[in-house]
Amino acid sequence: MSETEPKRHRRGGRERRDPNARQTGPAYITRAIPPYDIMGEENLQKIEAAADRILAEVGLDIRDDDECLALFRKSGAKVDGMRVRFEPGHLREVLKTAPKEFAQHARNPARSVRIGGNSVVFSPAYGSPFVMDLDKGRRYGTLEDFQNFIKLAYASPWLHHSGGTVCEPTDVPVNKRHLDMVYAHIKYSDKAYMGSITSEQRAEDSIAMSRLLFGADFVDKNCVILGNVNVNSPLLWDGTMTKAARAYARANQAAVIVPFILGGAMGPVTNAGAIAQSLAETMVGCAMTQLERPGAPVIFGNFLSSMSLRSGSPTFGTPEPAIGSMVVGQLARRLNLPLRCAGSFTTSKVPDGQAMQESVMSMLSAVHCGANFILHSAGFLDGLLSMSYEKFMMDADFCGALHSYLAGVVVDDNTLAIDAFKEVGPGSHFLGCAHTMANYTTAFFDSHISDDRPFETWSESGKTDAAMRANTRWKSALAEYVAPPIDQAVDESIRDFIQRKKTSMTDQWY
Repeated sequence: MSETEPKRHRRGGRERRDPNARQTGPAYITRAIPPYDIMGEENLQKIEAAADRILAEVGLDIRDDDECLALFRKSGAKVDGMRVRFEPGHLREVLKTAPKEFAQHARNPARSVRIGGNSVVFSPAYGSPFVMDLDKGRRYGTLEDFQNFIKLAYASPWLHHSGGTVCEPTDVPVNKRHLDMVYAHIKYSDKAYMGSITSEQRAEDSIAMSRLLFGADFVDKNCVILGNVNVNSPLLWDGTMTKAARAYARANQAAVIVPFILGGAMGPVTNAGAIAQSLAETMVGCAMTQLERPGAPVIFGNFLSSMSLRSGSPTFGTPEPAIGSMVVGQLARRLNLPLRCAGSFTTSKVPDGQAMQESVMSMLSAVHCGANFILHSAGFLDGLLSMSYEKFMMDADFCGALHSYLAGVVVDDNTLAIDAFKEVGPGSHFLGCAHTMANYTTAFFDSHISDDRPFETWSESGKTDAAMRANTRWKSALAEYVAPPIDQAVDESIRDFIQRKKTSMTDQWY
């Protein structure tokens, strides 16, 4: 694939100049700190062996997709009705054609991202039916809300990707909203984006719109759109998802293969068992894309979560799934596949201390496990039922801090600061020395949400908390938003496609 890798962003700080100027960040992060391997070889082999036993002795069901069953049968899997079983090593052999890393191109080439290897891409949260803010409270999402979040993601220097279904636009018919969502990504941002997966046709429509944007020949040779497909855990691949995943692979576009395992409900309560299950389910989905089109890009995805065994309620941002993600990262690297894992998860109903405590727990696990594409990086609230405007800004700000964190510690003549020591000498301070003056604008990450003023100044200024400051930030970001330019002829061709598709079908609301 042809791609131009942007210049590596070394520092996470930002200049303290015009606070209203639109900040620009790197197209993606090239991590300077390694992912962490927490599990030894013996236990990794035990988990892989458990996954192999699940695949061989229990198998998975593939429902309502005879073509997918035929692909697996032809590859040598044992197919009995819907049930498919695999001998150890079978899927790993199929997966050898999948690329270890790939570029996803954006309509602005400077915003294209690299997925895999040492690259890290932050993308907004995905899939909430509700939206929430401090002014209007919790309500069903609309197309206007959807467009607002696209604009906020575009305006953030710390989010590299426009995302997908950032919230459900429930004021648009179910069978037509995918057209408006993909168009919003194309129109209101020039970053890379995701398409629909709720039916094979909607996936095909998303790809067709991308062909109009990039050109059919370019799309056939390059990845320009992702589709996030979920396993119906435990051990069931539904035809809606398999057909969508195969549609993306057939077009040489990337499917993100993600089991959602709620420990105690859709998987075992024990971490090792849930990890083995997720490995089995994800390998099947990734292999499916390679059987459809060998060499098609695919992302090894994972979504471990826990639940309150007293109430049966899902819980997010808890420590067990976080540490489980670390092991998932090791397993994905052993398969040489790009990884999507964890994110800013929380069960909190408001953007408060619980929300950020749980989000940081989960987001740090994504960073340390080696995740390359981090969906749910911003906005996740209420157990993913609500997309929060304030939480979006707070999470995006934390993503900015992670840019500095992942840059590691740079060691060179400037950072060792020997001349500064000579200038200052013993017993003085560095505040006014030449080294400080030369580096102060980029030395530290400068949060737009945190308040580091003295208590008295903060008190006199209204005693605002982080959520209140985030409320002001998202409003100002939308007020200052300027859409990126788009070729008028291309825009018209996409809008014409949408109009023809919409007039060809009656509205469906469920």
